[in-house]
Amino acid sequence: MTDLTALYTWTCSRCNDLTQGFEIRCIIVDVQNCLQAFIGVDHNLNAIIVAIRGTQENSVQNWIRDLVWKQVDLNYPNMPGAKVHTGFYSAYNNTILRLVITNAVRKARNLYGDISIIVTGHSMGGAMASFCALDIAISLGSDDVHLMTFGQPRIGNAVFASYFAEIVPNTIRVTHEHDIVPHLPPYFSFLPNLAYHHFPREVWEHDVDGNRTFQVCDDSGEDPDCCRSVFALFLSVPDHLTYMGVDMAADDWSTCRIVMGQSAEQLRSYLTSNSIMSNNPVDVIIVDHSVQIDLTTSS
Repeated sequence: MTDLTALYTWTCSRCNDLTQGFEIRCIIVDVQNCLQAFIGVDHNLNAIIVAIRGTQENSVQNWIRDLVWKQVDLNYPNMPGAKVHTGFYSAYNNTILRLVITNAVRKARNLYGDISIIVTGHSMGGAMASFCALDIAISLGSDDVHLMTFGQPRIGNAVFASYFAEIVPNTIRVTHEHDIVPHLPPYFSFLPNLAYHHFPREVWEHDVDGNRTFQVCDDSGEDPDCCRSVFALFLSVPDHLTYMGVDMAADDWSTCRIVMGQSAEQLRSYLTSNSIMSNNPVDVIIVDHSVQIDLTTSS
């Protein structure tokens, strides 16, 4: 979203009253690293929701091309033999996301108790959401962290996938039809130490005789009867941009400068002038070229 006020008030173009009573608690925008996330509380689910935005690029094809030959190259801390993708790991752990998301989750739990935490994201947002769910589960010592990603690429090797499945067992990776991204970086069964490997559990959304089917896959993470059954020549970028009938494209694909100063000022004015919103404090953290704008309205 480029309109922060529409996101905060849950009146964005595709919200469509899908979530009643959803309470935004924190909005994060890192313009320099082209990252965006929000944290809120869904009272119907009695859960904290952490949502991380996916790839915001003019050309998804360029991003996909970069993943084709990338090997796992970073040792994950305190997990012997576990290797992960440096870029995805750094996008979450070495930016403002990790600190702000962790603090926002702690605040929400202090307010509402030890309710469930659901982390979600699409595409690269799914990769970062995975590292986020793992980090929260470890740092909070919580076994009630749930992860649901859409069109997520592989992020680590088989050893990492095994650790992940133990620490975040409540995980669903939704894949769609011939989406190319879940096939990247490539999986090579004959290179177990170098190759990427998905963690379970995949749910494959695809058509069977004209009916939309959600196939629950096995616990290997690489079920050959699910999306891996798609022949390489038939892999699709368009299938990556639609999940469960929802268009996943951003409202403005023209630039990574997702939030300009004007949008931040509009939200600031809205928060200070709206008496109803003053009862629902929100943290808004914007980072733009090493200059941090903190629009925090709660302690």
